[in-house]
Amino acid sequence: MPLQNRVTPTGEIVADDSRGLMMGNRGCLHGQGRSLGVTRWRSKLWICCLLEFKGVQRDPMPPGRWTALFFLDEATALSAGHRPCAYCRRPDYLSFTQAWRTARHLPRSPMAAEMDAALHAERTDRSRRKRTYRAPVAELPDGVMVRPDGEPGLLIGGQVYAWSFRGYRAPPASPSHFTAGPGEVEVLTPPSIVAAITAGYQPLVHPSALTGDRPPGVRIQGSG
Repeated sequence: MPLQNRVTPTGEIVADDSRGLMMGNRGCLHGQGRSLGVTRWRSKLWICCLLEFKGVQRDPMPPGRWTALFFLDEATALSAGHRPCAYCRRPDYLSFTQAWRTARHLPRSPMAAEMDAALHAERTDRSRRKRTYRAPVAELPDGVMVRPDGEPGLLIGGQVYAWSFRGYRAPPASPSHFTAGPGEVEVLTPPSIVAAITAGYQPLVHPSALTGDRPPGVRIQGSG
């Protein structure tokens, strides 16, 4: 049986036998038997990490320590409300903080705790449900997650690539609900992260999103 540690773009943690290209955590969420309880975070620090770092082998659910969570790619992690880890992804973390600073016109780079507090307010409401908002498609950058008709997808070039645990599905040739129109769409990625992407941060996305030329606003995982 797969562990319950795969994360969707809405931030839900479910069981699936896929692994994904990135991992992260929100603290220790599991108990005995490696089963999750009702808690879905232990702190405001939600990070997105590399699967491997300096050859260290990690237990995904060590007792009482932390629960490893797995994402299809960084675009998925960002949509759920995670940010780059400052330790194993130092260059990406610094790029993210610079983009955050630019987006908010700050006199200095933000501290991790400041970003975590802002993101925590944007991730869930008082009922712990995913916060979303609506925005014109034309104002959204490549790399954000949207939900045009009840299903999440990655926005690239004004088109929505249907998300799954194993990759993205390119929009069909004929119009469908996975082709973003000129109006507004429900946005899953938190506003502060959307602003950082708009300001220049390029999220890593799964190779299945690459169907033609490389999109200018994202980085394809594993393509260098």
